[in-house]
Amino acid sequence: MAPKGQEGSARDGVFDRELKDLPQELRWREWMGRIEAVLFASATPVGREDLARVVGQAASVEMLIEDIQGELTGRPYQLAQTAGGWTFRTRTHFADAIKAVADQGDQALEFTEMEMGVLCAIAYHQPIDRAGLKDIFGKEISRDLLARLRFKGLIASGPRSPRPGAPHTFVTTETFLVTFDLQTLRDLPELELADD
Repeated sequence: MAPKGQEGSARDGVFDRELKDLPQELRWREWMGRIEAVLFASATPVGREDLARVVGQAASVEMLIEDIQGELTGRPYQLAQTAGGWTFRTRTHFADAIKAVADQGDQALEFTEMEMGVLCAIAYHQPIDRAGLKDIFGKEISRDLLARLRFKGLIASGPRSPRPGAPHTFVTTETFLVTFDLQTLRDLPELELADD
């Protein structure tokens, strides 16, 4: 049970909005941090009512926002008000820098479930050809799907398979390792094999 006068803490399962145990300056700083964290974590603008849920009744969301905006002066991003609330936005001055990077890796980490499955099969069974992938998935793997993985730089051609016709095999690339934060293929998680 919390001591008398305390409303509890997140540890106790109760979110302490008021922070009465903190001096006013530290309380204000904590409220600013909470608002910043909520805005940073949200992909869409956050309204006043939602922001008010993380600060005490004595706090003015507008004044907290104003103080946060003041601290962001000179930073490459700012806090912008939209019709739906507030959100972080990059300053237009940096648009060319962002575009230069975004054009190189646009949507590089978006995968369909099948693409991810095939990529995992290649990673664990490389070098593997299309017939080997068919054995794993029980159906033909389209050349288009493999081309998309190749276009993203995640797979490349491996040595020729010893199967009749010497088909091309597929292997993962250094980009694959970087994308999934692996030093080597030995860092792949252990496969859990189902019992038959």
